[in-house]
Amino acid sequence: MKIKRILVSQPKPATPKSPYNDLADKNNLKIDFRPFIQVEGVSVKEFRKQKINILDLSAIIFTSRTAIDHFFRIAEELRITVPDSMKYFCISEATAYYLQKYIVYRKRKIFHSTGRFAELVEILNKHHEEKFLVPLSDIHKQEIPTLLSKNKLQFTKAILYRTVSSDLSDLKNVNYDVLVFFSPSGIKSLFQNFPDFKQNDTMIASFGPATAKAVKDAGLRLDIQAPMPQAPSMAMALEQFIKKNNKKK
Repeated sequence: MKIKRILVSQPKPATPKSPYNDLADKNNLKIDFRPFIQVEGVSVKEFRKQKINILDLSAIIFTSRTAIDHFFRIAEELRITVPDSMKYFCISEATAYYLQKYIVYRKRKIFHSTGRFAELVEILNKHHEEKFLVPLSDIHKQEIPTLLSKNKLQFTKAILYRTVSSDLSDLKNVNYDVLVFFSPSGIKSLFQNFPDFKQNDTMIASFGPATAKAVKDAGLRLDIQAPMPQAPSMAMALEQFIKKNNKKK
């Protein structure tokens, strides 16, 4: 089967200089983008049930921009003024700079790592006396609380947002040759939207080991996997598969 149509379960790239655009142009493909999951903030009522007093804590650990947005949303809805003395520890420099949306950056104590949580923990250990708040999604990497506990850091986990399935009912009669997934939640959304989904000739592509496992656990055939040594990105994995597959008669 020659591949002509691909559905990527992520938002459309913001820039036209996307590797997916190059892939489509080179191989005469139609590539559509549609997020299979979306983020929903928890309500103030739900947050209060967690019995967390933000003002009892002296530092916040941010692992994403989404966590920053929902922390300040909850603070605003609770009419809490975050004190100037609050310290911020961010997973990356880009995440740290995103704080400028909510605070006067140069007047705050802000620390960041280069993208690895284990590296961020090394920085946290230099501030062992702090009481940390960790805003997270209902689905999060277990590595985060595990490493904090292992290093005997004082922390409170706050679930401020959740991952939910998008409504994909308009795709019911649309057929794609390849479906591309980036998280186990995407696979879950597929079956929540289409409980009778049968793979048949549809190719499944997945990014990351957790997503690959979710594909197989769901009883689906995994045709394209990334990252791999020869294909570190999903676009590269798709291109290699398409070149090989579309040559076949």
